[in-house]
Amino acid sequence: MLDSVLPNKNLTKQQEAVFEKILNFCQSNLRDGTKGVFQLNGDAGTGKSVILTKLFLTLEQAAKEDVSKFQGTNNYFLVNHPELLKVYQDNAGHFDDLRKNRFLRPTTFINQMHKQQKTADIVVIDEAHLLLSESDHYNNFTQQNQLEEVIKLSKVVIFVYDQRQVLKMKSYWSQDIIDDLIKRYQVKFASSTLKVQMRMQAPQTIIDWVDDLTDKLKLDPIEITQKDPDYLGGMDEDYDFRIFEDAEKMYQKLREKNNNYGQSRIVATADYPSILDGKKHYVNEGDFHLPWDQYNYSKVTWAQKDDTINEIGSIYTVQGFDLNYVAVIIGPSIKYAGDGKIVIDISKYEDQEAFKKRHDDDVKKLSEVKAEIILNSMNVLLKRGIKGVFVYFHDHDIYQYLKDSSK
Repeated sequence: MLDSVLPNKNLTKQQEAVFEKILNFCQSNLRDGTKGVFQLNGDAGTGKSVILTKLFLTLEQAAKEDVSKFQGTNNYFLVNHPELLKVYQDNAGHFDDLRKNRFLRPTTFINQMHKQQKTADIVVIDEAHLLLSESDHYNNFTQQNQLEEVIKLSKVVIFVYDQRQVLKMKSYWSQDIIDDLIKRYQVKFASSTLKVQMRMQAPQTIIDWVDDLTDKLKLDPIEITQKDPDYLGGMDEDYDFRIFEDAEKMYQKLREKNNNYGQSRIVATADYPSILDGKKHYVNEGDFHLPWDQYNYSKVTWAQKDDTINEIGSIYTVQGFDLNYVAVIIGPSIKYAGDGKIVIDISKYEDQEAFKKRHDDDVKKLSEVKAEIILNSMNVLLKRGIKGVFVYFHDHDIYQYLKDSSK
């Protein structure tokens, strides 16, 4: 998982072209004294973070050189995800030219710059779809929009954005909101989009299955490659894709994969009530009984800790991470609607923090946005696995339809 964001990882030709484009963009804006914003788009697993980490290492190395267009520049790398921040700060320890104190949460950066009355030269933001677009006093952010504040405090901003990874109302983004921000500050703007799936070593049919489910609410028939009474699907072109009828059997199969390959975890959508059993909250599905992930106080990320095979992860612990195998429990908010379609039951989604109302009316169709957040969380979870993904649906009618329609 750490290797996936190390900046010495080789880039593909497409990634290299985007890397050079961003580097030139930084250089030209600093040379011309213009404020610039570069938006890097891409689906989960397309290699956005790999480009950013190599870019930041290049900038920091050039900042120390006597003959360089980036000499003496004051640069920062931001990510609004505590588990990912641990990875980046640990990553910094592997390279002499990287400093851990240059990897910050956005709120820390904003408050620090305001307090010191300073500005940065180049700011790189990973997972910008997690930036707050609403004040959050609990997290010490008193302004209204973190991207806006970073733009104010920087000469050049490079940020990663994926509409399908927006997961909360207080960090709700759309391209319209971004475009309006760019126009108001009259910055020089450029963008690129990565389209090749780099994480999932899967055939396009499986990636399409996930996208059809989370974009079109459509259940595509499953190609049966191994006959087994416990699941649909199987190993196909070196990728292991299975739909299970029983959550406990899925979990036991995942444990086997974890024993063989490591870095395999079970996750779930936030559809299960917080029923306290002892000191932990559990998810129950038939014989399956496992606690939700616990708050991770250590410097080691949740997915890297051996004992978290005994917990259920969430979007808040695995977003942005690579796993060898992921098992996904899709809960009661997803129901079979008939005719090969699913429907979203917003009332069954238990992450009410994600639905907290915003300060203004920039979100017009609230129920549609809430449904989008649920579908986005599914998309994030289903695209964690490098070698395979296992899926269990709470609504058995979904499994029955897939069983009847598969070939």
